[in-house]
Amino acid sequence: MRTTKLTRNTNETQIDISINLDGTGIYDVKTPIGFLTHMLESFAKHGLFDLELNSMGDMEVDQHHLVEDVGIALGEAFDQVLGDKKGINRNGFCIYPMDDSLVTVALDLGGRPYFSFLGEFRRRYCGELDLDLLEDFFRGFSSALKINLFIEINQGTNDHHKVEAIFKALAKSLMQACSINSRIKNIIPSTKGVI
Repeated sequence: MRTTKLTRNTNETQIDISINLDGTGIYDVKTPIGFLTHMLESFAKHGLFDLELNSMGDMEVDQHHLVEDVGIALGEAFDQVLGDKKGINRNGFCIYPMDDSLVTVALDLGGRPYFSFLGEFRRRYCGELDLDLLEDFFRGFSSALKINLFIEINQGTNDHHKVEAIFKALAKSLMQACSINSRIKNIIPSTKGVI
């Protein structure tokens, strides 16, 4: 089992994460933003990651610190548990339909962070979550994990469906990329010999 526990404490946020990459999608997520909690639960369920996450932050100031730091902490946890990345597939992608929405996510766990987001939302908030902060969440995640991450909203009108499709597509892409390939289980998937 590939598991880790991580704590990220700053003057603005306190985050505790426990993750098992080889789980069954069991989750216990607590954030002060209901819609963010729901998205992280969907992420765990559809990636088959066992995830415990407890977060608090200076919500009296703004959501920004918490949302971005949860993304960073989640990326740090994945980076920690993957270690030298021996045997993983390394790449993953998913085109995910959800009702009126279609989202594409592609990623490479190649050790060099790059993030691209193409898409728009019709409103500022989904539930209590400020949708302006989603790019900060995913940029923080991709930087902490040191991956190339491309997200594109191909179509859709309902913002809830678009956001949920993003988190589910990310989960499926990560599950594929993090999965162990039995043909290279003791080999780092790079011609450089290191990631």
